[in-house]
Amino acid sequence: MPATVVVGTQWGDEGKGKLTDLLARDMDMVVRYQGGHNAGHRIVVDGEAFALQLVPSGVLYPHITPVIGNGVVVDPAVLLEELDKLTAKGVDVSRLLVSGNAHLIMPYHQELDRLTERFLGKNALGTTKRGIGPAYADKSSRVGLRVQDLLDPKIFREKLDVVLHEKNLILTKIYNRPALKASELAARYLDELAPRVAPMIADTVTVVHDALARGERLLLEGAQATFLDLDHGTYPFVTSSNPVAGGACTGSGLGPRDLTGIVGIAKAYVTRVGAGPFPTELDGEMAELLVERGHEFGTNTGRRRRVGWFDAVMTRQAARLNSLTEIALTKLDVLDTLDEIKVGVAYEAQGVRYEHPPYHQSVLHDVTPVYETLPGWKTDLTSCTSYDELPARAKDYVAYLQEITGVRISVVGVGPGREQFVRPS
Repeated sequence: MPATVVVGTQWGDEGKGKLTDLLARDMDMVVRYQGGHNAGHRIVVDGEAFALQLVPSGVLYPHITPVIGNGVVVDPAVLLEELDKLTAKGVDVSRLLVSGNAHLIMPYHQELDRLTERFLGKNALGTTKRGIGPAYADKSSRVGLRVQDLLDPKIFREKLDVVLHEKNLILTKIYNRPALKASELAARYLDELAPRVAPMIADTVTVVHDALARGERLLLEGAQATFLDLDHGTYPFVTSSNPVAGGACTGSGLGPRDLTGIVGIAKAYVTRVGAGPFPTELDGEMAELLVERGHEFGTNTGRRRRVGWFDAVMTRQAARLNSLTEIALTKLDVLDTLDEIKVGVAYEAQGVRYEHPPYHQSVLHDVTPVYETLPGWKTDLTSCTSYDELPARAKDYVAYLQEITGVRISVVGVGPGREQFVRPS
C-alpha cells in the first residue's frame, strides 16, 4: 500500500502542516522524518489555531497513529510541553510513538547554538538557536545521546560524562561560560523527563513496516524544505538534515520502493527566513503587502519572513530533487488584491541564462531573475469552495505555474482554514 511524502519545494513555511492535515484524513499513520522543534506547522480548525513543532500534523485526527521517526532530533521537554498543550485543547495524544533511535537535544546544544551565532556576527546563519544543528553535529560525530538512552540510566550517565568533558572545555575555554554539571542534567532528563517519555518510545522502523504489511496508508511529513536541505540547499544557509524526499527513507526506515507519491508544497509566492540568497526577493510596499496579507511571521519564532515572487527555477529543481508527482499550491488568496503578478521563469548572470539554479554560490548570489507578468484577478478567493468558482485569471495563474514547472497542481489553497482548498479538475 502507498506511502506518500509531503515536502516543501521552497525555503519552508509553504503550508506543509495544513496539507499534511488535509491528506491525513485518508491515511492511517503520519510519520515525521527529520528536523526538530525549529519547524512550526500551523493548522486552523474551526477558527482555532494549532501550532505544532514536533508532533506530526495528523495528531488532530483520532484515527491516525502519529510517529516521530529516527531522523528527528527531540528536545523531550519541548515535546512534553507541546503534548500538554494539545491535551488541554482536547486532542488525544496517547497514540504518539517516538523512535528510540532519534537523537536528543541537550542543553549544551542550545547553549552552543546561541554562542556560535553570536560570535559569527554579521556572518551568522540565522538559526533558531534551539540546538538543532549542534545535535545533528553530535549525531554525525557519534557522540550523541539517543531517546533510547533515557531507558538505561547507566548508559545515559556514561555517555553524558564523555560528551560533557568536551563540551565543557569549549564552553569554559573558548566562550568563557560556566561548565554544565552532569549530575544536574542527568537528574533533569532521567528523573523528570524519562518517566513521561518512556511509554512513547518504540521500534518505529518495525511499526511503519508492519503498518504497510497490513495495508495501511502512510504519510511522511518533512520539516523545512528542499532549499534548506543540507546537501541540496543554499549552503551554508540551510538546516542540518535532509528535508528532501530521499530523507524520508533514512529518517523513517522505509525503503525507496515503499514511496508511491511525492507531494511538493509551494506557496503562490516565495518566502524565506534568515540569511541567504533569494533571487526573486521583494522590498518596499509590495513586500509589506505580502507580509501583512500572508501573515508572514514564523509560527515558532515570530520572525518576519522575507518575501518574493514565485520562482519557477527553484520549483523545477525541487521537482528533480524530489521526483515530485504533484504540487499543492498554497496561499493563492494572498495575491487577491494585486493588479499584476510576476513569475520568475529563469535567471541570468554574466550573459548566461539559467533554467535551473547555478551550482556555484558566487553565481547564484549574483543572478538577475527573468520575469513573466500575469494579470491579477482582483477578487476575494476565500469563499470559493470549488475550482470552478475561481475567477478566470486565477485559474490562468495556476495553469501557468503548472506549465512552467512541469508538475501537475492537484490542490490550491484559498485561505488559512482547514477546509479552504479547491482541487483543479
